[in-house]
Amino acid sequence: MAASVKGNSSRLSMAMERTGQWVFSQDIPTDVVVVVGEANFSLHKFMLVAKSNYIRKLIMESKEPDLTRIDLSDIPGGPEIFEKAAKFCYGVNFEITVHNVAALRCAAEYLQMTDKYCDSNLAGRTEDFLSQVALTSLSGAIVVLKSCQDLLPMAEHLRLVQRSVDVASSKACCEANFPSRSPPNWWTEELSILDIDFFGKIITAMKQRGAKALIVSSALITYTERSLRDLVRDHSGNGTKSTGSDGDSPLRIQQRELLELIVALLPSEKAALPINFLCCLLRSAIFLQASNTKCKNELEKRISAILEHVTVDDLLVLSFTYDGERLFDLESVRRIISGFAEKEKSVAVFNAGDFGEHCSTAMQRVAKTVDAYLGEIATYVDLSISKFNGIANLVPKAARKVDDDLYRAVDIYLKAHPNLDEIEREKVCSVMDPLKLSYEARVHASQNKRLPVQTVLHALYYDQLKLRSGVDDSSAAPDAVATRTQLQTDVSLIRENESLRSELMKMKLYISDIQKNNGRGTSSTPAKGEPSSKRPTFFSSVSKKLSKLNPFRHGSKDTSNIDEGAVDLSKPRRRRFSIS
Repeated sequence: MAASVKGNSSRLSMAMERTGQWVFSQDIPTDVVVVVGEANFSLHKFMLVAKSNYIRKLIMESKEPDLTRIDLSDIPGGPEIFEKAAKFCYGVNFEITVHNVAALRCAAEYLQMTDKYCDSNLAGRTEDFLSQVALTSLSGAIVVLKSCQDLLPMAEHLRLVQRSVDVASSKACCEANFPSRSPPNWWTEELSILDIDFFGKIITAMKQRGAKALIVSSALITYTERSLRDLVRDHSGNGTKSTGSDGDSPLRIQQRELLELIVALLPSEKAALPINFLCCLLRSAIFLQASNTKCKNELEKRISAILEHVTVDDLLVLSFTYDGERLFDLESVRRIISGFAEKEKSVAVFNAGDFGEHCSTAMQRVAKTVDAYLGEIATYVDLSISKFNGIANLVPKAARKVDDDLYRAVDIYLKAHPNLDEIEREKVCSVMDPLKLSYEARVHASQNKRLPVQTVLHALYYDQLKLRSGVDDSSAAPDAVATRTQLQTDVSLIRENESLRSELMKMKLYISDIQKNNGRGTSSTPAKGEPSSKRPTFFSSVSKKLSKLNPFRHGSKDTSNIDEGAVDLSKPRRRRFSIS
């Protein structure tokens, strides 16, 4: 008889036609029915017992005098694999392939069809095929490993999984270093068909074999793009149009668990993965509402470590919904920029530098990207002043040589939020320094009606200083640090001059009082024939020496020309620079 499904004569005839002649003679009736799930196989006991020790034990140990029905529903591989095992018992030829060899090996173990019970049994045949054919190539090992997904835990017990992993990891490392065909990363596509658990085993084995981080990263990127296709499709952040309302659906739960396992497999080297891929992973974690905070934190740390390579598009991927209609998450961006700034500060302190005055090239590059990013998100009306300023202030002021990009972002924000009052506009403008604007930006700012009056005055005040100093700034960006230093020096000198002038006034009054007192008590008429010039006194010589120390003696505040007879004790009127 042929294998068949009970009660279906047409399928019985098809099975007979497919498998051929099972019984040596139609004159010998079948004496046992083997049930495998919904399929029933009418077979002969003596043919099965000759190869299967498990069936022999069932018949021998049965309490029924004549066992006519055997249930093997839990056999690995199900009805199709049992059909091939039965063919083997009957001596009918069938093909062993990389797709069915693992299931046949497990079925042979289940039925105890080993060489210990019968020479050249099914277990020995499948082992020969595994060692000589299936596990000699990467593709074969991957197919065998994939077929083991439905054969656990027996496949683990028979070491089919471990053997396949060893072969696959070894072949993958060889292909990565010495490609045998084109394209060179074809092996990553082979690995991507596996379940995440088996894929993780291969990645772990490759790391143990000393595979470089870039090789492991290549496999992870390909696997992620295939398994989370609608989330990280093209590294642009474009993908599913869902806003996350179905976050508890079975699909989203499965994707969330998959993402967390992928993140756990990332190589320890921070710069091993491209930053746009990491941003897509983090965006997916935000969208899927990853419950494992360790997953998001790990991605944020990795992005922060290589933030100097970030682009505006990468930061926008983290900030918007997949449809790009609204801002979605800014806290991750804040933490990433803050982490990078803290790292740069630690490096500067370690190198005995001043982070407040000098920033690295990487920090300057990040500052430029952040300013451009602020210009992109400033158009959204739901962006509050505190969030806008919070991101802008994460970048040290020394990292911006000029504030033109930041001024552009501020101007865009003010244009997108026209209902702000004067105080709110001053808060927005507080993130930039008018002294660090280029000439063109200052000209624009002086005519910008959206800016608060105080900011416009600052820009005009700086130009007034330039005009007074006779410096033409129309072709070069201002050196705000040098300007501010010079202003501070001027203020310091003015204060010192005022103090010196006050001391001189007091001294001249004191001298005048002494002279008056001496005039009343004694006569100072010179003798006849002597010159009429006064003899210099100690105080007058000191006064002349102090006047020579006055740094402003050639200016409008020169104290050397003060009239000794009429000393004005009133505080000099402070002058205001004109802005006309």
